[in-house]
Amino acid sequence: MSRIVLATLNAKYIHASFGLRYLYANLNELQSVTEIKEFTIKTRSIDIVEQILESKPEIVGFGVYIWNTVETMAVISQLKTVAPEITIILGGPEVSYETEQQSITDYADYVVTGAAEKSFYQLCKDIFSLQYPDKKILQSKALTLTEVTLPYQFYSDEDLKHRLLYVEASRGCPFKCEFCLSSLDKTSYPFELTRFLNEMELLYQRGARNFKFVDRTFNLKVSTTIQILDFFLERMDDELYLHFEVIPDHLPEKLKEALKKFPEGSLQFEVGIQTFNSEVQSHISRKQNNQKSKDNLIWLRDNTTAHIHADLIFGLPGETFASFADSFNQLYACRPHEIQSGILKRLRGSPIIRHTETFDLRFNPLPPFNLLSNSTVDFATMQRVNRFARYWDMIGNSGRFKNTLPFILIENAQSRDGKADPFYDFMAITDWIFNKTGQTHQINLKKLYELVAQAVEQLFSERYAKVAQQLELDYDSSRLKGSFKRLTLSNSKFDESGSQSRRLARQSRHVS
Repeated sequence: MSRIVLATLNAKYIHASFGLRYLYANLNELQSVTEIKEFTIKTRSIDIVEQILESKPEIVGFGVYIWNTVETMAVISQLKTVAPEITIILGGPEVSYETEQQSITDYADYVVTGAAEKSFYQLCKDIFSLQYPDKKILQSKALTLTEVTLPYQFYSDEDLKHRLLYVEASRGCPFKCEFCLSSLDKTSYPFELTRFLNEMELLYQRGARNFKFVDRTFNLKVSTTIQILDFFLERMDDELYLHFEVIPDHLPEKLKEALKKFPEGSLQFEVGIQTFNSEVQSHISRKQNNQKSKDNLIWLRDNTTAHIHADLIFGLPGETFASFADSFNQLYACRPHEIQSGILKRLRGSPIIRHTETFDLRFNPLPPFNLLSNSTVDFATMQRVNRFARYWDMIGNSGRFKNTLPFILIENAQSRDGKADPFYDFMAITDWIFNKTGQTHQINLKKLYELVAQAVEQLFSERYAKVAQQLELDYDSSRLKGSFKRLTLSNSKFDESGSQSRRLARQSRHVS
């Protein structure tokens, strides 16, 4: 039995909730009557309600995020129906802005907005002492980082073995990119470094080897960055893996020298490019040296073994289909291991909405609040780019087509303006596969190998022979069962074998 349950619905099991552990760490004497219950968005809401009620709580606090708001609403509506006496408290970024406009808050007794490490504790104390607040929506007071108890000891041994461990050496961001909630921060605030590294040492000694830094600007202060990198270099082993988000145009020589020392398989960088269009960057208050960003990406690929995941956003104010294609091609030329092409989303509270009228921004009214169209991109084009991003993730990012991809998007391929054009070539493949299958999900890997070969044969026949050769290498690397030679790589073979199988099926029905 626990008087307080801290709950959230994670996107996947591998994600351990950082926010809940922060709340728990700062509950002081109430820790002894509190437990954390984590679920995933795939779990049935009624089953979540049942598991929460098993603890017989008086208070249930839910962390609400853009990825779980619909599922959380299903849980709390049923929980309030079955056990109306339970006090439900909501918190998290999704309910911290435009709070009163959200139907999910109808089922809550209180909503705590902002960083709630101290305000949630105070609210629980007030409820237990029957000193109820006179307001439903409670704004958390700003905290200095020295006031916050760190949560790292509350990662369980199970977490250390099987889940991503989220850590932060700083909070906030000095940049003002309007699509991002961090643009509301005044600056970046670092945790005291010795205190932070002591916590990392304790995690390391317990067996932690997978550290995902959630700092928005890990390489902002290079002297601190190098000290953190040196800390982990001194403890380097075959299992250690570090994930950072870095500023693309800020890679001074001292930092480069430190990065060279890391062995293969130990570093991943998430690099937010978003767009190379300087006019669009101006619209969204993004400051970025494009040439330096590209030079740094190429340097990282040529001189380190870090895995590079680079982000673009489609649908930013003023971005066109053609200008996004140009950004993609420039980024592809920098050779990151992964390119994530995301669709602009309206995060509640982010300043991007100031462009709504000027650029006719039309967002999905349902989560994840993705852009449906704007003044430069119609809905049909938005859907095409959505499919492009999905197929690129399956083909370009997955590593399953490592040998094949360079022969599909060959550098000397001639486009309509005489230059290599990876974006338009892959868009053609995207359109072909979708027209063939009508699917963007649930395509098994064998079928995907076939579809890629068939698309290339149809669209770029001069590349087909080499692509088929490279596909066999990728197929062998995938360790799929069955012979590669049994795949239907040619459209003509597919049509022939397909019609034959249909005839045989019809004949067999007459025989039976």
